[in-house]
Amino acid sequence: MYAIIAGRVAEWLQALGRVGVFVADTAAGLRETRTWLGLTMVQLRRIGVNSLPIGLFIAAFTGVVLALQSSYTFTGAVPLYFVGTLVGKTVMLELAPVLTGLALSGRVGANIAAELGTMRVTEQVDALESLAYNPFSYLVVPRVLAATFMFPVVVAMAMAVGVTAGWITAINLLDLSTVEFVKGLQLFYQFKDVWFGLVKSTSFGLAVSLIGCVKGLNVRGGAEGVGRAATEAVVLSAELILVLDAFWAVVLL
Repeated sequence: MYAIIAGRVAEWLQALGRVGVFVADTAAGLRETRTWLGLTMVQLRRIGVNSLPIGLFIAAFTGVVLALQSSYTFTGAVPLYFVGTLVGKTVMLELAPVLTGLALSGRVGANIAAELGTMRVTEQVDALESLAYNPFSYLVVPRVLAATFMFPVVVAMAMAVGVTAGWITAINLLDLSTVEFVKGLQLFYQFKDVWFGLVKSTSFGLAVSLIGCVKGLNVRGGAEGVGRAATEAVVLSAELILVLDAFWAVVLL
């Protein structure tokens, strides 16, 4: 029993060490600005702009559901303008960053792992090395920078869409006026509500992209290995997003 536990702990420590070396190599790749700068522009579009539809779709329906459910909860007990309070606080602090992060962990994390994994098994990464390109500055740095920068951009737009969807629902289905909804929205509003969500989403982007790159560049076993890497990247990214969400709640709130 003790031997099994010791073996598992040793495996976890080895994996943690490999991730640490990977992060250090990625940081070293930042020095080669000419290599990653142009490629980062491409990844900004692929990771950020192309992810907007799914992020805004989730935010819109989240705002609708929050408005309807909060009105049901508040009926007869709390003034209805508190719908604006609940929609604003919940969307900005929690649901926009976390739900968008989880959705993008599937879209972005799996895409990065599958793309880099395919390049690994088809020896394209080896070809880059033979041409004196640093795989980290050429493949990893652009994706990590783009995800770290674009996740908060997508989340900021998701916040706006979620609150707007809640407002439209309130005035059309709940007989609330715009003045009442805005009154509730402003009641407990703090600027920290916005930047707290953006800080969280920045860490989510960094985590998702790093995990995707680690899993992709360490693929073994051909097509089966690529599929396994993509699946593991999504699962680990989702788990880490929830861990980071709890961490930032303790640190910043």
